[in-house]
Amino acid sequence: MLGGISIWQLLIVLAILVLIFGTKKLKNLGSDLGGAVKGFKEAVDKDGDTEDEKTAQHKVIDADAKKDDKSA
Repeated sequence: MLGGISIWQLLIVLAILVLIFGTKKLKNLGSDLGGAVKGFKEAVDKDGDTEDEKTAQHKVIDADAKKDDKSA
């Protein structure tokens, strides 16, 4: 495998990380990273929802404006 990362290389890197940081810090880092990813996904979903709500609000406002124009 030219240019690829083998399982042995990954295991060596993991062993070095455990020796440097310890298992407790790596566990905390993993949970922090997971929380950040979860927060990012929720923010993206919330942003998508607000765009749909804005579009719906614009449609309601436009419909009300058309009613007012016809009555005038």
